[in-house]
Amino acid sequence: MNDDLEGKLDKHAQEVIRSAESELQVLLQQRADLMKRIGTIKQTLTGLANMFGDSLLSEPLLVLLDRKTSRQSGFTRACRTVLMESHLPLSARQVCEHLRRMFPGTLERHKKPFASVTTVLTRLVEYDEARSFIGGEGQRVWEWVAERGGETQFMVPLPASGLMGNPPGTA
Repeated sequence: MNDDLEGKLDKHAQEVIRSAESELQVLLQQRADLMKRIGTIKQTLTGLANMFGDSLLSEPLLVLLDRKTSRQSGFTRACRTVLMESHLPLSARQVCEHLRRMFPGTLERHKKPFASVTTVLTRLVEYDEARSFIGGEGQRVWEWVAERGGETQFMVPLPASGLMGNPPGTA
């Protein structure tokens, strides 16, 4: 192949790569935004169910919110629930404490419960379902991702019962 043709093919390949990379970045941002929105809606519905009872929700919605399943709840699902229902960021140790209270027996199936919880929490960050940062006491903490700021901020922490959602403009 001559150098001129090779240069044109290389230029074309670079153009395709730039275009694909750009589209991938847009799609990843859309996925992150969508996961935040899903987190907000799940927290709102969970807060309402906590305040007014699960009977407020349809059977399919109970399943979607992991509040009713035909099989035993999984470890990741339990960690999600703990983060979703907490109004404060939690350390891995605090998540372990909540799991012991809310899902008795769940941690006992793990040889190293703290390591298992940390692994799941790290994965939830990778899935854009949670975020992690260093808390006030210098330890890593995690919180459920929900939209914050602007018109979409309608999550209000309630000390006794977790979170309750109010639609924008109705607070």
